[in-house]
Amino acid sequence: MSTVVMHNVVSVDGFIADANDQVGPLFDWYFNGDTPLADDGGMKVSRISAEYVRPMWASIGSMVIGRHLFDLTNGWEGSPPAGEHVVVVSHRPKPEGWHPEASYLFVDDVAQAIVKARELAGERIVAVAAGDVGGQAFALGLVDEVAMDVAPVVFGSGKRYFGSADAQYLLEDPHTVIQGDRVLHLRFRVRRRTDES
Repeated sequence: MSTVVMHNVVSVDGFIADANDQVGPLFDWYFNGDTPLADDGGMKVSRISAEYVRPMWASIGSMVIGRHLFDLTNGWEGSPPAGEHVVVVSHRPKPEGWHPEASYLFVDDVAQAIVKARELAGERIVAVAAGDVGGQAFALGLVDEVAMDVAPVVFGSGKRYFGSADAQYLLEDPHTVIQGDRVLHLRFRVRRRTDES
């Protein structure tokens, strides 16, 4: 069965964007290196970051995002940055006529979105975008791992990595800690409530 990984770039104080959805210097590390992340050569990171990010992106089979991110990016014009399938959590349907060839499904429930994304991903990873939808999936116990690309910036306020999750949760010690150039890549397994005793 696929692993569900909540992922995003995040400030050291836990924000994925400011209140106006601007990422500011959070994404600077995507352009400060000499190793291309993709064939288009647009994003260039340090060699160390590339050795971490490339296989991670290649392992993704499907993504779960919220309607807000879909609207902000226009669904990446039907070509997601990773994976072949995208499940959008939304009470509104797919925009009429929007990229009919793209494998984008719209569902109105976070738990259903994770189930559908797991089906589509097969043995590959389900990547859940951090923020409100990711926080909901996390609070429901549907996330297996948390992956953070921590940028050395303090936002002070904005959109929280864990969305509106307001309870205390324990993660395992990080099983991945990689220092890139202006970014720290971290991955944690989620400690299940039954694991706490």
